Amino acid sequence: MHRIKVINDVSDLVPILRAVDSALKLRLVTRLGEAWLTEEDVRGEFGEEGVKTLAFFEKLRLIDTRWVAREGRRQPDKSYHFYYSTININTTSPLAEISEVLAIAMMPLREYAKLEAKIHAAVGPEGRFFSDIAEELGMSPTRLKGLVKRSERLEYRGHRIERFQAEPAA
Repeated sequence: MHRIKVINDVSDLVPILRAVDSALKLRLVTRLGEAWLTEEDVRGEFGEEGVKTLAFFEKLRLIDTRWVAREGRRQPDKSYHFYYSTININTTSPLAEISEVLAIAMMPLREYAKLEAKIHAAVGPEGRFFSDIAEELGMSPTRLKGLVKRSERLEYRGHRIERFQAEPAA
């Protein structure tokens, strides 16, 4: 099936750019576009970093999942496949916003980790409204959206930012 990821908000560029920001992620995206892989397959081919990346892709809603029965096993295994075959970028943005988003996507990990930790602490275990966090941390909405969309530990749920909890594979 041919599925298209449409990007209308400039901050949605961050997860797309982060999904292929390393050789491992790029190879994993390619493999997931070619075939359905279980977590076991990913671990065998890409190691623990591949499994961690799989959870990140799931958070970004870039992969599709289904359960597959394997011979000799009691329970089915969860398998993964890249959800989109095409990406359509359809957005207009002020230069300042696009610059901010690209800077966030390319920000060195050390610098990003400090900002992510501040947001993670502000969110707390229960999550909080996006606008409250932006005001508290003195960040523009574009900056905060970009930072959260880059995160492996945070996610949007409606108008809230919450700590990300990966679904168990089995």
